[in-house]
Amino acid sequence: MLKYIATVPFLIPALAFAQTSSSDLLAKADDDRWTLGLAASMSDSPYAGEDTRVRPFPLLTFDGDRVFWRGLSGGVHAIKGDTFSLDVIVAGRFDGFDIEDLGRQELARNGIDASLLDDRDDGLDAGLATSWSGRAGEFKLRALVDVTDASGGYEVAADYAYALHWGRTTVVPGIGVRWMSDDLVNYYYGTLDEEIARGVPFYQPGSAVVPQVSIGFSRPLGEKWKLQGSLDYKFLPNEITESPLIEPDTDGSARLMIGISRSF
Repeated sequence: MLKYIATVPFLIPALAFAQTSSSDLLAKADDDRWTLGLAASMSDSPYAGEDTRVRPFPLLTFDGDRVFWRGLSGGVHAIKGDTFSLDVIVAGRFDGFDIEDLGRQELARNGIDASLLDDRDDGLDAGLATSWSGRAGEFKLRALVDVTDASGGYEVAADYAYALHWGRTTVVPGIGVRWMSDDLVNYYYGTLDEEIARGVPFYQPGSAVVPQVSIGFSRPLGEKWKLQGSLDYKFLPNEITESPLIEPDTDGSARLMIGISRSF
């Protein structure tokens, strides 16, 4: 499955604010083209009975004149100016789960027999991202489609971030919103047609809008080493929180990451 393959290159701002302008602002603060290190993510899963996901990852970034890689997203600069860029990108999507990681009792309380459910695969998205940056911060628009056909869905997102500097420490607060298509939401948070045919209750909520807030930080440790981290919170709409796959009384999902890297 893709979620195991994609544990190769990983940047601390990825997953938490991967694909958002917060991570890009931190990446642009580096003078070196390469960084390599280790990171770990801890996320509060909204799925019934799963609790906290903890994943260690290698941490890799590369920023060239045309080609770049920043965590779980990378691509090619089609247009690259001082304040405007247009990129063709690919990005990992890690919303999938294995049924064995969810709670059978919790699902049963939601009226779901776990033995009738299928796993949800992670995916790989491709699309376009454009950004404007200046003294007022960075604004980014992004449109992605699932090219692996895990969900067959697509997403349109807008993000804004502003870098603050205190001495050698950089802090990047950000806000964003993403619109997820009905195929995308139905796959990860609804019940599938084949599951419904087995007797699982019908739930296909359609498209959803997910707001998010985030904050990232970066602190040099000596000349080449750096400590990085991020925290984000997604406000989950009713289309997601009312799913029988979701823990009752869930209204959002938080993710914390921290790591250390060396630049070259």
